[in-house]
Amino acid sequence: MLTTALENPRQDDVLGLVQPNDDFALSLYPTESYHGLDIVALERPDVVFYVARDNGLALRTTAIVDRGDKIGGVKRMFVTDAARGAGVGRALLETVEAFAHTVNISLIQLETGLPPTAAIALYKRSGYEHIPRFGKYVDDPTSYCMEKRIQKQPTPTR
Repeated sequence: MLTTALENPRQDDVLGLVQPNDDFALSLYPTESYHGLDIVALERPDVVFYVARDNGLALRTTAIVDRGDKIGGVKRMFVTDAARGAGVGRALLETVEAFAHTVNISLIQLETGLPPTAAIALYKRSGYEHIPRFGKYVDDPTSYCMEKRIQKQPTPTR
């Protein structure tokens, strides 16, 4: 059974996902083009870290950084090879978007790397649109930035 939940990034099985994420990114991009949050940053109060598990097995992680300006940033989106294509990424994005809605984040932005990858396809299917590079990504030609507006849910009537 697939679950997504807030978790501590320092758990052994979660660290087992974080390091391969770093290794994979650094195999594709120069060090100066890698913008992942380290474990210490994942524990900051403005960061919410989620883990997707299937029957207890950690498959994928993601985090959302609340920038304090009604904008959240998705970071650390990573999936094991065995979990690719199984809907785990979509489930985590839905969890992050639901969290964003509860704390009045109205826009979620993210950065991923070029060349276009399965990650970009997932984000597009999930309603994210390509935007110009922003912030620390402006001068990074390997960065591909996207965003999605989080719609207010209608208030139920009685």
